[in-house]
Amino acid sequence: MSSEAPEKKSAREATDNVRRLVERAQQGEREALEELYLIHFDRIYSYLHVSVGNKHDAEDLTTQTFLKMIESIKKFRWQSAPFSAWLFRIAHNLAMDHFRARRRWQPEEDVPEPHGSEEPSAEFEAMQSIGRQSMMELIEKLSPEQQQVLTLKFVFNFPNADVATILEKTEGAIKSLQHRALASLQKQIAQDAK
Repeated sequence: MSSEAPEKKSAREATDNVRRLVERAQQGEREALEELYLIHFDRIYSYLHVSVGNKHDAEDLTTQTFLKMIESIKKFRWQSAPFSAWLFRIAHNLAMDHFRARRRWQPEEDVPEPHGSEEPSAEFEAMQSIGRQSMMELIEKLSPEQQQVLTLKFVFNFPNADVATILEKTEGAIKSLQHRALASLQKQIAQDAK
């Protein structure tokens, strides 16, 4: 009889299931590819819809993401990040290509790691005082990179290491972008409250 919590067991079983599906998909099994598509479609589409801001482009980019998955799955190797982070990186890269094509994407300079003990209260207060829906509205006012970090962390619940993998940045840069984004949200909330 296992003493493992049901949530942990369920998450582990889901991870093991994805691992088996990836192995089968790498062997060219169509049903495994279809299952991976079904498991990940909603989150990839939602991420791209939030990223590009319209349904039509999100649908096109979602299709492209899964086509790239099919083309590249044999090259996929299990490393520190899960399969979903690899898939989100494909989606992210396609979204960035989309923005570059439209010349709307303007990346921030490389963000240095935070020094010293900056006040963690900005993050805490921002998250305490923002509901999920109003947070999405406020996030739209941030830079594209800050939007990406907050969306991946708080909408899709990725840990910093996976966000760093998806965005191809260091964890320190992710933490700094998150801190600055949440501090900016804090200021917006304070201004709206006046």
